[in-house]
Amino acid sequence: MKLPQLLASLFICVPALAGQQTWITNVKLVSPERLDRVEAGSVLIDGERIVRVQRGAKAEAPKGAVRVDGGGYYLTPGLIDSHVHLFAVPGMSFERPDRMKAMADAYFTQMPRSYLYYGYTTVIDLAAVDRALIDQVKAAPLRPDIYDCGPPLVMANGYPSAFIGPEKRYQMFPNFIYDPAQKDRIPAEYRPEDYTPAKGVARVRAAGAICLKTHYERGFGNQHDLPVMSPATYAEIRRLTSQEKLVLVTHGNSLEAQTFAVHGGTDVLAHGMWNWGTLNDAIELPEKIKQLLDTIAERKIGFQPTMQVLYGLRAYVDPDYLNTPALSKLLPPDMLAWLKTPEGAWFKEEVAEDGASDEAVRQGLEAPLRRQRQVVAYLASKDANFLFGTDTPSSPTYGNVPGLNGYLEMQNLHQAGLSLKQVFKAATINNARAFHLEAEVGSIEPGKLANLVLMKESPLQDIRAYDSVQTVWVRGKPAARDNLAAGR
Repeated sequence: MKLPQLLASLFICVPALAGQQTWITNVKLVSPERLDRVEAGSVLIDGERIVRVQRGAKAEAPKGAVRVDGGGYYLTPGLIDSHVHLFAVPGMSFERPDRMKAMADAYFTQMPRSYLYYGYTTVIDLAAVDRALIDQVKAAPLRPDIYDCGPPLVMANGYPSAFIGPEKRYQMFPNFIYDPAQKDRIPAEYRPEDYTPAKGVARVRAAGAICLKTHYERGFGNQHDLPVMSPATYAEIRRLTSQEKLVLVTHGNSLEAQTFAVHGGTDVLAHGMWNWGTLNDAIELPEKIKQLLDTIAERKIGFQPTMQVLYGLRAYVDPDYLNTPALSKLLPPDMLAWLKTPEGAWFKEEVAEDGASDEAVRQGLEAPLRRQRQVVAYLASKDANFLFGTDTPSSPTYGNVPGLNGYLEMQNLHQAGLSLKQVFKAATINNARAFHLEAEVGSIEPGKLANLVLMKESPLQDIRAYDSVQTVWVRGKPAARDNLAAGR
């Protein structure tokens, strides 16, 4: 073990005493507000916060502070994943965790550590359907900071509630908008006056959320006629979220959905655009789409490409995916072994509709992936307001594992056309500003929370730097990467 790694490990094992300051020194500072000055420096932590940032190689440790030698590595702000779903277990249906409780419990114990393993010190749950689970994760000794959008505001019998059986639909998604046209499909105990946009926004605010998520989704697979909200309903939600100072996040992966949300004034688009509707067969990016993307860029609307949604489905036809070395660090051994069994691969039947071959599935996903890359490349050329979010897990796929999913998303974004600076800003200051967290996180500045990542390589020089994490700090508390792996 090299000396800097040894020192870091020793520091992890002997934490600072209460009230004692920490002086991280001999590092190169990489912070989004000063990307023109990646230089040697030091950071002083007092309790949960950064109290001093010293640029320049010559800096003396304050008297009494614990000195941490960064070995000349790169110190960055903690990374932010602004699109996660903490309640879901990769590879399991919503019902299966109740039947495989020991395995699910082991996963939930490891899950927050897996985010930290790749440097994600802040996550935002866009659909807090299980408050007890979020509270459970927040009680973990090693975890990212967690924010959420409260219970998602959905249309009655619309997406995503339509994919849950009618007997559990309203229990899992109780914050819905009553649609009089569906009166016969809504249980009688739910009164129309209790399920208005105003009541829905009030529930989100009462949950202590920082954002509100809604949807414009007509469906996919065997469902293409799900109810969607009207422009008038969306306008009312927009007005109310602004009034409550909530960030309005809208699910929509189609040209139709993103046109609707942009015209309605959304703050954040929660997906990339891989469905072009009647323009799907176009080889070049159509002018109509360019015009919408120009508006997205000009208005600085937050754009989460979530490319791993599609790649996560493709994992079922990738024979090497479950042998990815990182998975043994991020998943409990019993769970990883189960995923490799026929029972653990149950979701492949959903991915490979009508028994399609692996090659047919791969080919079927290539067109939406191509469309998505074209949209991302165009927005990157316009320096749009990219927000880093993974939608982990986006469905019951085992192809969306916390931590690794983020690293793969970063590679996808870079390959699609984002510069290394754009990727870095998307995962730090852009996310912080979009969700009104910039006073707390997103950069290395005095007064902000001491959420930091020490990387061996520079994220501005190679995308693989995000897999060179050595140590993370969350609110001033450090953890060596090796100590975050499953089984440690």
